[in-house]
This record gives sequence, structure tokens and C-alpha cells, in this order.
Amino acid sequence: MDWPLMRWVSAQGCCSYSTLKAWLPVLSWLPRYKLQWLQMDLLAGLTVGLTTVPQVLAYAEIAGLPVQYGLYSAFMGGFIYTLLGTSKDVTLGPTAIMSLLCFSVVGGQPHRAVLLSLLCGLIQAAMALLRLGFLLDFISFPVIKGFTCAAAITIGFGQVKNILGLKDVPQAFYLEVYYTFYKIPEARIGDVILGLLCLALLVMLVLMKQSLGSDYAPVYIRAARSLVWALSTMRNALVVIAASLVAYSWNAYDHPVFTVTGQTTQGLPPFRPPPTSDTTVNGTIVSFGEIVEGFGGGIALIPLMGLLESIAIAKAFGSQNNYRIDANQELLAIGVTNIMGSFVSAYPVTGSFGRTAVNSQTGVCTPAGGIVTSVIVLLSLAFLMPAFYYIPKASLAAVIICAVAPMVDYHVVAKMWRICKLDLLPFVVTFLMSFWQVQYGIIGGVAVSGALLLYNMARPQIKVSDHGVLVMELSSGISFPATEYLSHIIHTRALQVSPPRSVVLDCHHVSIIDYTVINELRDLLRQFKLRNVQLVFSRLQPSVMEVLQASDLQGLRYTDSVEAVLQMESENLLDH
Repeated sequence: MDWPLMRWVSAQGCCSYSTLKAWLPVLSWLPRYKLQWLQMDLLAGLTVGLTTVPQVLAYAEIAGLPVQYGLYSAFMGGFIYTLLGTSKDVTLGPTAIMSLLCFSVVGGQPHRAVLLSLLCGLIQAAMALLRLGFLLDFISFPVIKGFTCAAAITIGFGQVKNILGLKDVPQAFYLEVYYTFYKIPEARIGDVILGLLCLALLVMLVLMKQSLGSDYAPVYIRAARSLVWALSTMRNALVVIAASLVAYSWNAYDHPVFTVTGQTTQGLPPFRPPPTSDTTVNGTIVSFGEIVEGFGGGIALIPLMGLLESIAIAKAFGSQNNYRIDANQELLAIGVTNIMGSFVSAYPVTGSFGRTAVNSQTGVCTPAGGIVTSVIVLLSLAFLMPAFYYIPKASLAAVIICAVAPMVDYHVVAKMWRICKLDLLPFVVTFLMSFWQVQYGIIGGVAVSGALLLYNMARPQIKVSDHGVLVMELSSGISFPATEYLSHIIHTRALQVSPPRSVVLDCHHVSIIDYTVINELRDLLRQFKLRNVQLVFSRLQPSVMEVLQASDLQGLRYTDSVEAVLQMESENLLDH
């Protein structure tokens, strides 16, 4: 065998253009790029950019970081995803849920948030290279829904203090609820009025957008609809700009009645490696290992939640717009974005549902729209940071509340009650524990879902019918957790009765069997022989038949159909 030739052929396969396109999806659509696509991508990128800037400023507040860190985290995704992403619609950047998770792990410390981004990216990229995306399948839908509902309530209520202009309110949810109500007499009337006006305006624009018709109409009606659609799509930017102008006007006349964002760092972030150590208030140096140890379970949870959120969004919009995504390639895109983002002081990011929806509705044609969005964020960092001083915190709070409100999907509880009441258990556990610590909510929900899954494996459905002999129909594969249960059913229904009964195991649903089960079947066959009755296997699948024959079971009998066994019984061919 010509081994050098085989190595050359293998190397050629690994370096082929098709392999390169698999790793760089941009090579699939860039050669056939059209001028019409450029127009739509520019429009979509501009629209998403005007939505992104006020949102990420608000999300940085949720993460407990200075607002410029929201912008630092928002531009790298557009460039990286254009090269590596497989969805034309997805936009990567800060989200409400990831910001909350980040705060729960790093406690609002910027240097640690940046290091967390690097570690998350490395884990996500490694999962992509090892094709470990299937691990996300173990986080069930009820767990996801319980977490998102609790996170939405936690995030939304956490902004009430900014609507009221309150200070020194603890971050822990239960203490936050108590102190928010306790400090209501200290509310600033200017913040309350501005916050409520911003909320009302945002809700009005959302309702206007939802009421737009799609039927044919005269030109002036369609133009009015387009104007309303544009205003409602850019509602976050419009509200924040208007509120900032109001705050600036009052400050110019020396009446600072609003709580504003305050001084922010101007300019682009320096490109540098993320810090691997930190210094406490007391001047103590905290090593890399101590920082990672302080992250706790969040170091595993945040990468998984980031992947889950982004891939779920990509699949949803891929189904809606008739294209398919590569889950492992999406993992790589998010991982590389977080790695590179850590060099520009970004905290962990993922796919944004709201901005992805805007991107899709605007008619984006390729991932290149993300480049336009990233350029707008960079321009904001370079030139607009002084203007951010006057952004009222109440207006950002209104943006956040309106962004997370749709995530409280209370209808899902009624649906789970109708379809499968048992799914409410992991939902409720996740929902309640997330108010304690969001990561504990997910871990608790996954544990309960896993326990339910293991219970179903250990207690498979066995349908028993009496046709002179007992016919036991197994509903699924039999593995070692179910061994004791199966043996108990057979003993109580056939071997421990008087007289003992013959049994036919109908195995047409069984495709899996393991060594523990084989050992138990060997003992059962011996017990049946001692009582002069039969244990017959029926409708075995080839894979199971092969295992049973290889096991050299004494007294093994099998047939192609249950009816054949029953016919044998009627002709008294079975021993009693």
C-alpha cells in the first residue's frame, strides 16, 4: 500500500475548496453577491445599528458595567459572523439574559467580565471543533422557558429603581423587591415622569407596528405605513435621543432633575489581551486561577446558555426564511466572536432575538448586513460618547423593560398543562430557583429534567394482555436501569402466581439491549425452566437478535410473530 500517496490524497481532501467553504461560509455567498443584495444589507444594517446602540447601552447596565462596555461588546460579532456564520439573519451582541448571567458571575467587575468572554469563547470554539453541539439537546424546552420567564421578570423589575430614580438598592432579587418598595418615598419625580412617558411611547409604537395591514392600498397609504414601520423599528433610538435632548435642556438651565448616565470613556477600546489577574480594593493581587475559581459553575453555564440562545434563534429564522444552518459552525462563530471580543474589552455575547427579528423584517440578504451595524457602533464609540453623558437612566430602563416583556410567556404554562403536566415540574423548579441565582435555576431544571428522563428509562411502559399466555409488549429499548422493573413485572405476573404462566415478550419496539439485561434474562430463563413454563421472544429486531444469539442463552426461544406463539399454545405445543 502506497502510504505517502494516501497521505497526499488525505491532505488534498482536507485542503479542498469545499472544505474551506465549510469552515468559511462567506465563500459560499460572496462570489454570487448582487447589487440588489447590497442595497438591502445596507438598509438592514443601518436599521439594526440604530436599534443596537441604545439597547447595548442598557444591557451594560444589567451586567453592572459602564455603558461603553455594551458598545465594546457589540461590534466584533458583525465582522466575525460575516465570515463564519451560516444564517443571514442572526446578529451577535449583548443580550438581556447574557448580561444578567454575566453580572451573576462577575458582579459588575469589568476586567473579570472581559476574561470571562475569553474563557467562554475558548469553550465554545472547542465544543464546535469537537462537534459537541448535541449537549445542548439535554436542556429541555420547559427549562428554557422557565429560565427566560424568570430572567425577564428579574431584569424588568431590576429597572424599576431606575424608573423611580432610586439609589443604593441591592442587586439580589428578593432584597431588590423589598428595598424598591421601601424607598418609594425617595423617588425622583423627574425620573418617574420621564420613565413613564418613555414606556408609554415605546408601547404605542409597538402597537402601531402590530396594527399595520399588509393588504393592497393606495401609494400614500403605503408610504404612511412605511413611515410608521420605520419609526416603530427605530423606536429605541428615537426614545433615547428624545429623552437625552430633554435631559440636556434641563441641565443647560442648571436644573438636573433627571438621573443621567454620566461620564463615559470616549474612543475605541485598545486592542490588547484580556487581563489574567486583578487587583482588589485593598491592593491584593488576585491570580488567574483564583479568578476562574471565583467564576464557579458560571464558567460552564454561560457558554452553554450563549450557544443555546443563539442556535435556537438561528434555527427559528432559518425555518421561517427557508434555509438551514450548521449548528457546529454557529458554535464556532460565537466562540471566535467571544475570543476576539475579549481583546477589545467585550463581555460575553450571543445571538439577539429582537435585533435578529429587525434584521429579518428589514429584508437582509446576507450576513454582510452585520458589518454595517458594527460600523455604526464603532462610529458611536469614536464620536458620540460625550453625548451619552446626558442619556437618562429612566429612558434606558424603559427600553429594557419593553425588550424583555415579551419573554414572559405565561401562555406556555397552559399549553404544558394540556399536553404534558409532568413538564411543569422542571419549568416551576427552574422558574423559582432562577430568582435565587439564575445559574442555580438552570442547573436545578436540568437536574429535574434528567431525573424524569432517567425515571422513564427505568420504568418503561409494559402493556400486558392475557391470551392463554401472557403477552408483554415493551414500548421502548431495555437498558440496565429498567432491568429490575422488567424482572419484577415478570415475576409478579407470571412466576409467582399459581399455576405459573408462560410469557411472550413482544420486542418489536426494542432496538437497544445491554449486558445487564442479558444477565437478567439468563436468570429469568432458568426460573421459567424450573417452573416448567416458557419465556418466548417475539418480533425481535436484527440488532437485538444478534446480541441474544451471541449471548448463548440456554433455552432461548423466539418467533417472528405473537400470533404464531398463540397458535402454538392453542395446539398445546407450549409446556404448562
